[in-house]
Amino acid sequence: MTWRWSAAERHECGKVFRSFSRETGEETDDHPTLGMTRLLEAHSLVKSFGGLVAVNNLDLHLDRGEILGLIGPNGSGKTTLFNLIAGVLRPDSGQIWFEGKKISDAGCADICQSGIGRTFQIPRPFPRLTVLENVKLGRAYGSSPARTLTQAGADAQEVLEFVGLGAKRSMMAGSLGLMDRKRLELAKALATRPRLLLLDEIMAGLNPTEVQAAMDLVRTIRNAGISLIVVEHVMRAVLGLSERVVVLNAGRKIAEGPPRQVVRDRQVIEAYLGADDDGQG
Repeated sequence: MTWRWSAAERHECGKVFRSFSRETGEETDDHPTLGMTRLLEAHSLVKSFGGLVAVNNLDLHLDRGEILGLIGPNGSGKTTLFNLIAGVLRPDSGQIWFEGKKISDAGCADICQSGIGRTFQIPRPFPRLTVLENVKLGRAYGSSPARTLTQAGADAQEVLEFVGLGAKRSMMAGSLGLMDRKRLELAKALATRPRLLLLDEIMAGLNPTEVQAAMDLVRTIRNAGISLIVVEHVMRAVLGLSERVVVLNAGRKIAEGPPRQVVRDRQVIEAYLGADDDGQG
């Protein structure tokens, strides 16, 4: 089964693919830290829901210091894969290893404490708590929890400054607009002090200026020493950020490589645009 987007989504995606494949310059898979240390590995992952195989015999790896883009049409298994890595779900078969330790049988709390953080497609703040209190809660978990409330507050304020929410620390989280809710979602994940961050569509619904600001923030996070896997439907963003891209379709990996190589792949074009795409537009 091949999943399809709407005609408008196909047209926009096609424009981005064609534009990106024509861009000149060096490939973006030559970041100096790539290949030095393998951070995450997944082997032969399978996850089914009834008769639907959401992730089908998937192999994946991430190097320390890398931004890996994970793309695919709706329903291709991207969020299910994130849920497997984060411990929300357990695979039917296969294994996941993080920093040389098997985590595929571990729960969410243990995986968070091991150094993996994640965001969600729909921001999930505690609406009746302040922005600062939301992030303070994040400092109670993760790979190095704060030992005191005073320390948690100081650390939380630092994270809020980093994501651009320092001035809104006293606001109720439920009163934030979409962009700020996404920044808060990111701050909560960063407060757990991850070494691997899973970003799930943090740019959805943002305008072009906000998307550029989000891209700059992601690069800053990587430059701070955090590796990332980015799921995103804003194609120009994910292709522009990633050193390497993995493409899923109906739970299977159909392509992998540098962004400009992947967008020229016939299976990728067919998965996104349909086999009848004439390359125009």
